[in-house]
Amino acid sequence: MTKTKLQAPALKIPQVLKGVRLLSLALNLPGPAALMRCQQMGARCVKLEPPIGDPMQHFSAVAYDQLQSGIKVIKADLKTAAGQKTLHRELAKTDVLITSFRPSAIEKLGLNWKHLHRLYPALSQVAIFGSPGARAEEPGHDLTYLADNGLVPGLELPATLYADMGGSLTVSEAVLQAVMSQRNNGKGIQLEIALASAAQYLALPRHWGLTQPSGFVGGAHAGYRVYACKNGRVAVAALEPHFAAALCAAAGLAASDVASLQTQATRDAIARFLKKQTRQQLDALAAAKDIPLHTMA
Repeated sequence: MTKTKLQAPALKIPQVLKGVRLLSLALNLPGPAALMRCQQMGARCVKLEPPIGDPMQHFSAVAYDQLQSGIKVIKADLKTAAGQKTLHRELAKTDVLITSFRPSAIEKLGLNWKHLHRLYPALSQVAIFGSPGARAEEPGHDLTYLADNGLVPGLELPATLYADMGGSLTVSEAVLQAVMSQRNNGKGIQLEIALASAAQYLALPRHWGLTQPSGFVGGAHAGYRVYACKNGRVAVAALEPHFAAALCAAAGLAASDVASLQTQATRDAIARFLKKQTRQQLDALAAAKDIPLHTMA
């Protein structure tokens, strides 16, 4: 029976946003994920949802519940006078507003920056778009932003929503920037965050060649690959020389230099060794020989 691996304890998050009020009109994933992060940093968060709710409720109720944990949710139709009244009641006591509409929708809802800044000089806005600049009106989602930046190399879907989650971190960073600016000069600022730009940032290692098939962490280095083992898979990250030497020694190979670790012969030899080992054996080997690896079913 496979031994369950212990999860690292969650780090305590500094409450740097305590006393800060956030209002979010953003639905789906990036905005709510950013709001969740800000709430964890101590912010008081309110989210306005349309009467039909957030689409995430239909995609994944589990995700929706976790994203909204600790968030005050208010229903409001912003296309009506009543909804606008609710919106401005909340804006009057908000420090940072998060939106995720296209520029044309922002105009229709009366949320353009010049208008907001005139009404609420101390308010900041973090506006989430799909693509930056002239492409902000283009429709898109996580998958298209990743594809546009070379992060969908095959026919399989990516393992997670990288652009959305990376974008959410960029949004929470923008909230921190806005709060710091407000504290310095007392005035609000507007920051625009494009999910495509978040994907572009995540794609930098591939652009540099690091994660290309010929790159050190793209599969060329024998100590940094995913291999088959006897009853599953093993992710090996023995990149540094001492880790690579320990891996090679376990596989019965002489301690190899960097050049030899990038040969097909070395990759094949390590693959043959790992294929004969069970996950339990590899877990024990990792602990005994200080080899960074993680076994998977």
